[in-house]
Amino acid sequence: MSETPAADSAAALLQLIWLASPALPIGGFSYSEGVEAAVEWAEIDNEDAASNWLSDQLALGLVRGDLAIVASAVQAWRDGDMAQVEALNRWVHATRESAEFRLQSRQMGKSLVDWLKLHHPDAERTFEGMTPAYPIAFAFAASRSGASVRDICLSHAFAWAENMVGAAVKAIPLGQSSGQRILARLAREIPESVHAAMTLAPEDRQAFCPMLAIFSARHETQYSRLFRS
Repeated sequence: MSETPAADSAAALLQLIWLASPALPIGGFSYSEGVEAAVEWAEIDNEDAASNWLSDQLALGLVRGDLAIVASAVQAWRDGDMAQVEALNRWVHATRESAEFRLQSRQMGKSLVDWLKLHHPDAERTFEGMTPAYPIAFAFAASRSGASVRDICLSHAFAWAENMVGAAVKAIPLGQSSGQRILARLAREIPESVHAAMTLAPEDRQAFCPMLAIFSARHETQYSRLFRS
C-alpha cells in the first residue's frame, strides 16, 4: 500500500526535525561561533545585545553563505551534479576565516556523514575522497527527505538559531525565558532570510563578517572557554 501525500509530507517534516535536533550526534551544541568571545570583548552581555548580535549574524552571514549554499547543494544532490557539489564544498572550505570555523565545519560534516551511514548505505561511497563541509552533508541528508528546498533551508536555519541561542544562554549567561525570546525573534526573521538566500545569485554569495572572524580567532586562545575551539 503506497503512502498518501499527507503521509509523505509528514515523513519529510519529521526527517527535517530530526536533522535540526540538537540531540543529533554531530556536535553542533559544542560551538559558539564567536558568541563566547563576543561576550568578553564586545559587551554581548545581556538579552538585547545577544538578540541583535545573532540577528545580524543571520542577515549578514548565514543568508549570504551557508543558507545559500544549502539551497544550491540540495538541488545539485537531487540532480546528481557532483561537479557542482564539489565546487560548493570547496567554496565552503575556502571561506572559513578561522581555524576554529574550519574545524567546526569539517568535524560536523564528518560526524553527520558517519551518522548517515546508518541510514543511507550509499553515504560512504558518495563521500569517498571528499572532506564534506557541514552544509554540504546537511544538504545531502535533507535532499533524501523529499522536502522542499525552502523547508530544508528553514530547518537548517532553525538548527543554527537553536544552537546559537543555547550558546548565548550559557556564555552570558541568560535565563531560559530570555533565550526563548531571542529564539522567537530569530524564528520570525528566518523565513525572510531563507527567501533571500534562495534568490541570491551565485556571484553574490560571500563570507565577509570581519568582526565575527576576529572573535572566532580570539576564541581559539580565550583564557576560559565553555565551547570548543
